[in-house]
Amino acid sequence: MSEPYGPGVYDIPEADYFGASYALSCSGAKLLLPPSCPARFFYRQDHAEYKADWDFGSGAHNMVLGTGPEIVECEFDDWKKKAAQEQRDAAREAGKIPLLTKELARVRAMAEAIRAHPIAGYLFDPYDGKPEQSLFWEHERTGIPLRARLDWLPEMTSGRPIIPDYKTADSADPEKFRKAAADYGYHQQHAWYSDGVAALFGVLPSFIFAVQEKQPPYLVSVVEWEPEAVRIGRARNERAIDIYRACIRNGDWPGYTDTEPAPIMLPAWADKGEDF
Repeated sequence: MSEPYGPGVYDIPEADYFGASYALSCSGAKLLLPPSCPARFFYRQDHAEYKADWDFGSGAHNMVLGTGPEIVECEFDDWKKKAAQEQRDAAREAGKIPLLTKELARVRAMAEAIRAHPIAGYLFDPYDGKPEQSLFWEHERTGIPLRARLDWLPEMTSGRPIIPDYKTADSADPEKFRKAAADYGYHQQHAWYSDGVAALFGVLPSFIFAVQEKQPPYLVSVVEWEPEAVRIGRARNERAIDIYRACIRNGDWPGYTDTEPAPIMLPAWADKGEDF
């Protein structure tokens, strides 16, 4: 990309979106904050992290959303054989998604379960929106360029739009997902994406997670954060943007304790049973 994207919605490949690193993303914002730090964020700009289980998640997104990198079926029982590993690695190198035959069958079944769900099936209606839309805008207070890639952008007609986000999980039980969602900072994602839509369209949308289990019967739940969680997520986002601006201005990306030692205490369990 020769020129930065101006404020707007872009239907661009995933690689082009991630290549626009001049604009801060929600995942980047989370890396700037504890338990991470700016030094880790800065390192990740040139050292992309990759986890093996991302292939399955990407494949599920591909099937549910109807778009994304091509899926390559690898007709093996597992990845133990050298031939399987070579085919998997070649697919990844080509920007494709390698899936074992049994994994491909699972993601197809997951897509069918989503479409059959009375709420989630409606949220991802292919006649009422577009998948994988990239948003670029400027933070109003600081002017920092921001970006987000929505799983789904509905037709922006009158009324308050609903922005759905698809997540795969070990459990779609709302209580269990609540704990995982807090760990992954999904309350920040809710605020970030909603604010991006509001900046571009002038209306604050509803934001809903469609959560699906990765094992049969591929149960689905539809959940949304309470307002207080979104408020906290938005406050964390603002803090991350301020840190990002300061790091750019100073040319310094500090680690955990670059200025002074951090006091630490024993955890509550460590002194139990001791006789002093």
